[in-house]
Amino acid sequence: MIGKWNELEQIQPDVYRMLKNSRIKNRVAHAYLFEGGKGTGKREAALLFAKSLFCEQITEGIVPCDHCVNCKRIQSGNHPDVHVLEPDGLSIKKEQIQTLQEEFSKKAVESSKKLYAIFHADKMTNQAANSLLKFLEEPNRETTAILVTEQVQRILPTILSRCQVISFKPLSPIYFKETLLQNGVSPSNATVISHLTQNLEEALQMNSQEWFAQAQKIMVKLYETLRSNPLKALLYLQEEWFAHFKEKEQIDRGLDLLFLIYKDLLHVQLDKRNQLVFNHLEKVLEHDALLISSQRLAEKMSVILDAKKRLLSNTNTQLLMEQLVLNLQEGSSFV
Repeated sequence: MIGKWNELEQIQPDVYRMLKNSRIKNRVAHAYLFEGGKGTGKREAALLFAKSLFCEQITEGIVPCDHCVNCKRIQSGNHPDVHVLEPDGLSIKKEQIQTLQEEFSKKAVESSKKLYAIFHADKMTNQAANSLLKFLEEPNRETTAILVTEQVQRILPTILSRCQVISFKPLSPIYFKETLLQNGVSPSNATVISHLTQNLEEALQMNSQEWFAQAQKIMVKLYETLRSNPLKALLYLQEEWFAHFKEKEQIDRGLDLLFLIYKDLLHVQLDKRNQLVFNHLEKVLEHDALLISSQRLAEKMSVILDAKKRLLSNTNTQLLMEQLVLNLQEGSSFV
């Protein structure tokens, strides 16, 4: 989704400005930490920055040509002085960091510079993190490190203190929706998906899944059952919901969809109908918005978010959903 500096400038202007200034003023830090949600452009920005450091025909002090040998090698992952480290299985292990250190103890092959990028840096084992810390404590003047993470709170404070932290903000759903439309996603699906993920690959996969299409229908039916006949909601869980939402990831996605429906209800109350995700429910939501207080609606949205948090723990998913439905029924004015 991000392939050039002007695209990064459009969706992450603060990040663009910080990296551009450091490059133009020749104040490149020895270590950066790119942190932010999935799909916000961190990986692409890391590759762009690497190109800007090694490009043979750079313009405007930061824009790589994308045509020289160095740019092409970095893009394909074959540059001898640019090293990318990712988890080996579930984690980044001490041996991987040690191998990286050994590589960087050698003289640069084709220039005086070297760069390494560690993606999913939060997945380093404690031993790996401690090994990296020693590496960062004695930086080589011509070495640049880029750590990338979606979970900055899992990075050792001692590592954070040695990095320039650059935060990537969530993308605007409107911007991402346009990207999905350009990739052939239908307007209705693009609207929903742009509120669930900002990762293009994941979004396109979601769009092609029959499971996801059915999940939307089942979640809308659950909401309609809750509003029209709450006593049947538990029965609906048994008959329809549990048969479709089996894995924790699927349940989490279902809760996201349910939350979006209640968020639409809030948008109707606030007269922000242009922000509706489920436009086909507008008439239903207009009716329901008159029957529920803003406080009660906030409580319902809160219990859905609480269910998402509890889902992360080792909890019984069937009991979790049954309790959620009971909580959504309490004080309901939709009956």
